[in-house]
Amino acid sequence: MAKYITLEEFYALIDAAAKESGTFTVAIDGGSGSGKTTLAREIEKRHPQYVTVFHMDDFYLRKEQRREERYKEPGGNVDRERFLEEVLKPISKGEASEVLYRPIDCRDFSISDGIMVKVNRIRIVEGAYSHHPYLRDYYDLRVFLDIDKELQRERIKKRNTPQEQERFFSRWIPFEDTYFNHFDIKEKSDVVILVEEI
Repeated sequence: MAKYITLEEFYALIDAAAKESGTFTVAIDGGSGSGKTTLAREIEKRHPQYVTVFHMDDFYLRKEQRREERYKEPGGNVDRERFLEEVLKPISKGEASEVLYRPIDCRDFSISDGIMVKVNRIRIVEGAYSHHPYLRDYYDLRVFLDIDKELQRERIKKRNTPQEQERFFSRWIPFEDTYFNHFDIKEKSDVVILVEEI
């Protein structure tokens, strides 16, 4: 059962990890608008010399994967297979000092050439679907950001055009909710943070 903690308690966990010599891999999952990217940026700001952030949004499905049967899978609308092979497996061995980070090119959903990214001791994976069972055992700490549906709606309206809002409300959020419910993502996280100030 996940433990609810405050944002300050979470920062204290990260601060403690920064003082240790080993590696520490954290996955931050949660619904659209819950502040996953903002929280990852804040951690990076607090410990720039120790933190590397990886974004699940950079691993949207490739063109050949974008099929209706894939979208029917709970959590199927992210390229978890490529994320595992290119990022999680190399960094989990503790040997990779850098990885070839190849975000998807959203113009044609092909994989970009990418860049070599230095892997620091604290690795933050942020984004919906990061706690998928296919990936979850590679993390030291699984964090879920729990956002109230009304607050989520307000945030999405504030930062998106009406057309983009409609896509969130009719497609992406239902996908996320199916994934959260099917895999009990919040309950199986290590810690949950109620989203108010993120």
